[in-house]
Amino acid sequence: MASRIDWESQIGKRLRLRDLHVFLAVAQHGSMAKAAAHLGVSQPAVSEVVADLEFALDVKLLERGPHGVEPTNYGRTLLQRSITAFDELKQGVREIEFQKDPTAGELRIGSVESIASSILPSVILGFSQQYPRVVLNVDQIVTPTMELPRLRSRSLDLVLARISAVPREDDDINVEILFEDRVVVAAGAHSKWARRRKIDLAELANEPWALLPGESRNTRVLQETFKARGLPMPKACVLTFSVHLRANLLANGPFITAFPASVLRFYADRHALKALPVKLPPQSWPVAVVTLKNRTMNPVGRAFIDYFKRFTSTIDLSDSPVAKRSAAARP
Repeated sequence: MASRIDWESQIGKRLRLRDLHVFLAVAQHGSMAKAAAHLGVSQPAVSEVVADLEFALDVKLLERGPHGVEPTNYGRTLLQRSITAFDELKQGVREIEFQKDPTAGELRIGSVESIASSILPSVILGFSQQYPRVVLNVDQIVTPTMELPRLRSRSLDLVLARISAVPREDDDINVEILFEDRVVVAAGAHSKWARRRKIDLAELANEPWALLPGESRNTRVLQETFKARGLPMPKACVLTFSVHLRANLLANGPFITAFPASVLRFYADRHALKALPVKLPPQSWPVAVVTLKNRTMNPVGRAFIDYFKRFTSTIDLSDSPVAKRSAAARP
């Protein structure tokens, strides 16, 4: 029968945050020597801390592998809990700082390009005016699913995404809807199609399209629409994830694309784009903020999410790219 660990005598009096910090450094660097150099201490001092931890827990935490020192199963458990513990402490410090000065703080955001390049700049502009000393660290991401490990490792506070790309079945992931978006067909304002009041889908079948590669929401909506009409899916002349590239292609050439309505709303005037009167099936394409379910929310993060929701509630995503007055968009 395995012996139980006595918290008071073996752990509570002997396990220190400094020890966990050293263990984290070893696990992250994959070497006691590299961890010692990073921490500015000697390698024997690092080895002693790890040995004391293993003695206190009565398990082996590290083992040498082909790529250096690696955590054992016990070590991975302690590593994950240590990351969580340090993150909670950091969040506690941030909350105290926010209580002392609600206008200051830092927020780490991951955002897909279609949000980062369209609505996010306007949100940041208004939010920064209200919270001038908050630092927003924004990373542009390709797909939300690739960034879930960064959420779980606490290197991101939140991810802005389109919900169709987020695995909602994950128990530790929280998805909060910010606003409802939809797909629209767009062309340049100079295009021969821009002056038409009615366009039949069949007329666009042989036009030059700029589409997203792979199984994107934009592409699926088009596939379903053309299929319902008994028409083949148009052959793309350009395949790219880049919103900027597609917008410029439309502005300077005969190309057609499918955009989220929110992207067109913010790109229409900038690049002289126009939504085409093409009938698409009823849609719901939510834009969401993704966070860890059991993590204490950064207080600046809650303020940012609330501001984002208030801002987007003022935006008109109808066929016209004209939004409600910007004055009304300032909560």
